[in-house]
This record gives sequence, structure tokens and C-alpha cells, in this order.
Amino acid sequence: MGKQSKETKSPVSDPTKFSILNLIDLSNPNINQTVNSLKQACLDSGFFYVVNHGISEEFMEEVFAQSKRFFTLPMKEKMKILRNEKHRGYTPVLDELLDPENQIHGDYKEGYYIGVEVAEDDPESNKPFYGPNKWPAPDILPGWRETMEKYHREALEVGKAVGKIIALALDLDGDFFDKSEMLGEPIATLRLLHYGGQISDPTKGLFGAGAHTDYGLITLLATDEVSGLQ
Repeated sequence: MGKQSKETKSPVSDPTKFSILNLIDLSNPNINQTVNSLKQACLDSGFFYVVNHGISEEFMEEVFAQSKRFFTLPMKEKMKILRNEKHRGYTPVLDELLDPENQIHGDYKEGYYIGVEVAEDDPESNKPFYGPNKWPAPDILPGWRETMEKYHREALEVGKAVGKIIALALDLDGDFFDKSEMLGEPIATLRLLHYGGQISDPTKGLFGAGAHTDYGLITLLATDEVSGLQ
């Protein structure tokens, strides 16, 4: 996701030759133009850049600042909230192995999983991936939970807006993905990721993140000033 508002369009259909990502402007009143841009992006590279999405730059900066505060905590503090069976909480470096056929060990990244908050006494919490989140102690990271809960809510709304455009691009009703089994009651996961800066070496099976395919309908990525493949 980003801030630019200028519309661009990839001129090619070969996914190996694209050089410019389409911008999907969620504030554009011309929905047909937005739908066509998204459809072309999916036919070309499979990626697009979401702009004017409604999440303020100031708040995004706060989210990244709070994320950095967590990852700079001592390991003993982070390990107190290790990821559980509901996939909520902290994942250490080397914990995830995405491409076991080509990796000699796990990814050189650490992460934190946050999902839709479901109380432990709620019958829905018996389902896989549903349940309460795990949080750092408020005396260790004051305001951290509130920031991440707000960001999760706002990012989910962006996802729903993009889902509507995807539906229209597929010649479906705009509310097609609003069904409870899709974006109506989603398994929407916010993942904070921190890459330590190690150099990947595929010839030695060393990767920041191994090759993989994301699960679910859509992945929204927000990155800091450090560039990468994503």
C-alpha cells in the first residue's frame, strides 16, 4: 500500500516483462477505471499498488514504530508470547520453513501474528484460527495492543474494498466476497515481519523467506524504507 495518487498502467501482458505496477486508487470515483486497472494488473504481473486507501501516513508511521519496538525487545520478553496453536503471537528467526526442499533451515525472519479477536468463552473460538490474541504486557509496550488492533481493523476495511473491485473485475456482484465464509467473517491475519539483514544465498539454501504461495484471497503488504522483493 502507498500514498501516490497518479494512475499508471502496465503496457504489456507478459508477466516476465512488466516494469510498472498499476496503481489502484480507492478514492477514484470512476469505478470502471479502477476495475479495469486491477484486472489488467492481475493479468500482467499479479501485483498492484493500492493508494488513497484511507489509512493515514501518520498512523502507518506509528504502526511501524510500534512494530520496531517489539522486535527490539530482549528475546526472553518475546518468547513469553510465543505463537500458539491458533497462530497468534511471536515466531522467532528460523522458526518457519516455507520451502523445505530447497532450504537447509528456517527463514531468516521473525514475525508476530494477530487475528480477529474472539473471546475464549465464545463458541467461535473452538474453530481453527479463531480465538483471543496474545499481547505483550502493557507495562513493557504501552499502547502497542491498541495500535495493532486499530491497524488490523483499518487494513481489513482496505481488504474488503479491494475485494469488491476484484469481484467486479470477475464480473461478479460487488458484494460477492462479503459472505460470512469469505470477508464477512474472515480469518484475517496481520503479520508483522522483521528481516535481520542476512544475505540470502539460494545456492546454499539460505533464504530470508523461502519460496511459497500465500493462502487466502488477498495479501496486502506495507513496507518501510528498506527495499526488498516485495
